[in-house]
Amino acid sequence: MGDRKYFGTDGIRGRANTSPMTAEVALRVGLAAGKLFMSGDDRRHLVVIGKDTRLSGYMIEPALVAGFASVGMDVRTLGPIPTPGVAMMTRSMRADLGVMISASHNSFHDNGIKLFGPDGYKLSDEMELKIEAMMDAPLDQGLAAADALGRVKRIDEAPARYIEIAKAAFPKALSLQGLRIAIDCANGAGYKVAPTTLYELGAEVCPVGVSPNGTNINAECGSTHPGTLAAAVKEYRADIGIALDGDADRLIVCDEKGQVVDGDQIMAMIGKDWAQRGILKGGGVVATVMSNLGLERAMLAEGLTLERTKVGDRYVMERMRSGGFNLGGEQSGHLILHDYATTGDGLMAALQVLAVLVESGRPMSELARQFEPVPQLLQNVRYSGGKPLDDAQVIAAIADGEARLNGSGRLLVRPSGTEKLIRVMAEGDDETLVKAVVSDVVGAVKAAG
Repeated sequence: MGDRKYFGTDGIRGRANTSPMTAEVALRVGLAAGKLFMSGDDRRHLVVIGKDTRLSGYMIEPALVAGFASVGMDVRTLGPIPTPGVAMMTRSMRADLGVMISASHNSFHDNGIKLFGPDGYKLSDEMELKIEAMMDAPLDQGLAAADALGRVKRIDEAPARYIEIAKAAFPKALSLQGLRIAIDCANGAGYKVAPTTLYELGAEVCPVGVSPNGTNINAECGSTHPGTLAAAVKEYRADIGIALDGDADRLIVCDEKGQVVDGDQIMAMIGKDWAQRGILKGGGVVATVMSNLGLERAMLAEGLTLERTKVGDRYVMERMRSGGFNLGGEQSGHLILHDYATTGDGLMAALQVLAVLVESGRPMSELARQFEPVPQLLQNVRYSGGKPLDDAQVIAAIADGEARLNGSGRLLVRPSGTEKLIRVMAEGDDETLVKAVVSDVVGAVKAAG
C-alpha cells in the first residue's frame, strides 16, 4: 500500500476537512471515477451515492456529485443508508458505480469514501489505483459539454427497498413475535431501517442510538461501545441486544444477561445452523488470522473448515468468492452472508442470529457460548524506522515462539497497514506461555526498532 496517496485498506479515509478528506479530494474522486466508468458507449451512466449521519457528509456528498455530473454521469443520492444498502442499490438500479460516504465505526470527526462496482462488490485494488492515478489531473480536463452534464436526483425509496430485501432474508416460516429486542444503531446509517425491519417482522423493539445530530455517531454507543447496549438490555429486560456500527456493516450481540457475544461466536452459531440446514456452502467458514483458535476447533469438531485470510473484509470476500463460501467474517463483527449481500451487513447477520434464537426456543445466553475462546493476547509496538521484521533477532524470537506454542496455539506478527506499528498476537491453551511468548517477541521488536 506504500505507493498510495489517497486510498487505504478501506477506501479513502481521514479527518473531515483536512487532507485527504476535503471537498477538493471528493471532487477529484468524482471526476476521476466518473471518467473511468464512462466507458465510451452512448448510454447514460449512473452512480448512486449513500452516506451515514456525519455532519461532514453534507460537504463530501455535493463535492462528489459535482465531480460526477461535470463529466456527464447521472447521479442518484440515497441519503442515510447502510453501506450494504449502497452495494445493493448499485446492483438493483444497474448503476455503473456506488459510493458510500462513511468512516464506519470512527467518531464523527472522520469521514471516508468507499467505492462499489456495478456488481455490488468493493472495487479491487487495481481499480482504486487507476482512479488514484487520474485524481491529480487538472480540474478542467475531460469535462462534459454543457448539454451533456449528468442529471442529479434524490431517491427517497432506497431505505424502503433495503428493508424489504432484509426482511426477505429472514426465514418465511418464522416470526419475531413475542421477542423483545434492544437495538443500538450508533446514531448512524441504520437508525431507521434496522428498528423498522425488526418491528415489521413482529418484534417488540427497544431502540437506542436512533437520534443522529451529525456529531453523535458512534459516541458512547454502537458496536464499539457494547456497554450501552448491555445497559439497555437490562433496562428493558430484553431477550437479546443488537448493536450496529456507524455504517451498519458490522454487528455485536448481547445475550439477555448483558454479556457481549463477538463476531467469532456469531460465525460459529450461524455456521453450525446453516450446516445443519444444509445451506452452508464451501464446507466451512472464512475468517481472518485474528479469529480465535476456539472457532477453528469448533468448526473442525463439526466436520467443517475454517479458512483464514489477511485482516480486512475485502480479503474475506475475495476468498469467499474464489472458494464458493457463503459465510465469512471478522471477530470485530463484520459478517458477510454471501447469499444475501456482497459486503458485510450487520442487520442481515442479526436476522440470522434471531432465526437461530427463535427456532431453538432457548435463551440467548445458552446459544452465545458456541465454543470456549482460547486465551488471546495482542500487543502493539511502535517503531521509528527500518523494517524490524527483517531483523535477525526478531526472526529468531518469532521462530522460538512458534516452536514453544507448537500444537497448542498460534503466533501472529504483522505490521499495521496504517501506522508504524508491529502487531504481536499469540493465543493458546496455556495463558502463561502466551504472555511469555508475546513479551519475548515484543522485546525483540523494541530492540530492533
